[in-house]
Amino acid sequence: MEVLVVNAGSTSLKLHLVRGETSEAVDDFVPADAVGHRVVHGGPRLTEPRLVDVAVVRELDRLEAVAPLHNRPALRALFRAQEALPGVPHIAVFDTAFHRTLPPAASTYAVPERWREEWDVRRYGFHGINLQWVASQVRVPRLVVCHLGGGCSVTAVREGRSVDTTMGFSPLEGVPMATRSGSVDPGALLYLLREGKLDPAELERELEHESGLAALSGGGSGDVREASPLALDVFVHRVAAAVGAMAAACGGVDVLAFSGGIGEHAGEVRERIVERVRFLGEFRVEVVPAREELVIAAETRRVLAAR
Repeated sequence: MEVLVVNAGSTSLKLHLVRGETSEAVDDFVPADAVGHRVVHGGPRLTEPRLVDVAVVRELDRLEAVAPLHNRPALRALFRAQEALPGVPHIAVFDTAFHRTLPPAASTYAVPERWREEWDVRRYGFHGINLQWVASQVRVPRLVVCHLGGGCSVTAVREGRSVDTTMGFSPLEGVPMATRSGSVDPGALLYLLREGKLDPAELERELEHESGLAALSGGGSGDVREASPLALDVFVHRVAAAVGAMAAACGGVDVLAFSGGIGEHAGEVRERIVERVRFLGEFRVEVVPAREELVIAAETRRVLAAR
């Protein structure tokens, strides 16, 4: 079965035609037996890959408010692909699905019950498709994965299952990223809103697009190669701290794996992080290139075989 994989990011659209275990990047929609779509946020109800139907589209539309930077372009790409290839099944594969195994202690915020029960405010986790790939390539009991790219997260994987992660309700939580802030004291955000320093739209724009490595380097793209010394110091400090926390969630670490653009290619940054966490004891360091398209294609075939 040939699967066209559609991976819509906040600023890019990547297409791969996957045949068996090989993939080829393509520039436009091509004939295929099925189409697999990467969707960042599946929320509390879409916890497994799903055949796209009216109910799935309705739920994804609702979730745009939670992850507008990611779900909105995914929906646009989905509609475009359905128009181009109307006669084949379309399968949505969710980044949040890998984290459905998070225990309540890791997924629950200490907020009022109505937030949790009525409004589904909880920790979902992201980057799950690539985490599933990394876990399949590095089979050890206690694995900590640093997915470091435009978006960054650190995840604890015990016996192949996610048990804790740095991203939460949205892809904003956790360590600093290229242009995203990572975790910020909510008291600071309340202050900015209460005192009229920023309105909600300005706050969202600045946290999503004008923070992170870019903000600490005087603006720009947030490319780690252009990062200031302060930006790199903050980034290494926060990622190393997160590795320590994830090692605690795993009960130790057998392998520390790096993936994503920074994790794979920024050797000096990777080495600085590793040095900061050597106190954790003996562990192996692995670099695992991201291959999300292979996971999406495999999940697409699995869904269709089950039908």
